[in-house]
Amino acid sequence: MIHLGAFLNAGVQGTAGWRHPDASPRFLTAAHYVRIAQVLEQGLFDFAFVPDALAVPRSLGGSFAPAVKWGSGTPRLDPVPVISLMAAVTTHLGVAATVSTGYHEPYNVAREFATIDHLTGGRSGWNVVTSFQDAEAQNFGQPKLPPRPQRYARAEEFLEVTTRLWDSWADDAIVADRESGVFGRPESVEAIDHDGDHFRVQGPLSVPRPPQGYPVIIQAGASEPGRDFAARWADVIFCSHESLESAVAFYTDVKARAAAHGRDPDNLVILPAATPVIGRDVQDALARHEAFADLVSVEAGLSRLAYHVNVDLTKYDPDGPLPTLDEVGVEGHYREVVEFAEREKLTVAQIGRWYGARTEGSLIGSAADIADTIQQWVDAGAADGFVIQATHVPAAFEDFVAEVVPELQRRGLFRTSYEGSTLRDNLGLPRPARGEWKARRS
Repeated sequence: MIHLGAFLNAGVQGTAGWRHPDASPRFLTAAHYVRIAQVLEQGLFDFAFVPDALAVPRSLGGSFAPAVKWGSGTPRLDPVPVISLMAAVTTHLGVAATVSTGYHEPYNVAREFATIDHLTGGRSGWNVVTSFQDAEAQNFGQPKLPPRPQRYARAEEFLEVTTRLWDSWADDAIVADRESGVFGRPESVEAIDHDGDHFRVQGPLSVPRPPQGYPVIIQAGASEPGRDFAARWADVIFCSHESLESAVAFYTDVKARAAAHGRDPDNLVILPAATPVIGRDVQDALARHEAFADLVSVEAGLSRLAYHVNVDLTKYDPDGPLPTLDEVGVEGHYREVVEFAEREKLTVAQIGRWYGARTEGSLIGSAADIADTIQQWVDAGAADGFVIQATHVPAAFEDFVAEVVPELQRRGLFRTSYEGSTLRDNLGLPRPARGEWKARRS
């Protein structure tokens, strides 16, 4: 059985999604996210996943003007209240939010996600990021992002502290014996007394151990340190690939790293991004995609790409090839761009238009065509499922649920009902034992 997540911005959808004639303009209202959550639960999705960044992008030309003008990377609502709202109107759908280890503290994050996990009966997930824009650093008193090794060193310690805080209460710590008046067992709650390079945290957490043990940990690192970090800490890896071959290579590499760290590779769910464009047939779907691409200006696409790679692309000739970039923000997206641009011989300007309307995963065609591609990737060892990105919301999610999900079910590839009560249950993941953090740390 494959797994399906949904990727949605808490704000505008991409650089052109908000312009689509079927897109809802209500992305700043609660009703918008209520509707999406209900559609995804109807489609039996494992989870909804909300990305985040802590700045209005300034990567293109050193100004936030392009991001504001074209809606590339802004506005963004705080994802935690958004997923809390979505959880409140659903019963089974998992809800995951992005929170950066760079500009938060472990105690706050541990408490926040433990609370959501309790209130949802075990349906929460945390997408761990280290941040990727200098503009984020500049909102927190730093002139630029720390180097990647430093960011991941902080993230390592952050995860250790967070998981130790979740483990600071034993599962049987609460007695709640009304007759004796004993509420809890003090011997089953412990301080963590952590004193490290980045954090000093006494503990214990003020929230009992989450129903899932640890909320589901999602990670998307594509760099060398990112892959190794994910292989040890992540339950779900969210990735992005321009070809089946690169997806297979990534899947094989990360599963092998998990095994080398003593983990069961089957307990690491790898879900590439995919952006379906559904038509009556391939020709109709291609025409729909071309109409979508026509909504993207070159500057809008370059603004989106500059935001992702954290590089000012105005420095380069728009009619020339993209030069090699030594230090980038999101390395996975950069590798996709390089792979596609070299294959298609694109200029910087052409890359911008393509990137602004990029449909990842090659899911363009009829519902049967899309199911064929999903099955091909899973059978080839490239994926355990997909994170579906919508070209426009909520209509593209509605179309996927109405057309592609039934096709996957007819083929026996996707559930016809939820299997369990927690997100871990539905992903087929075990509940971590208390103290598992010791095995996951570097």
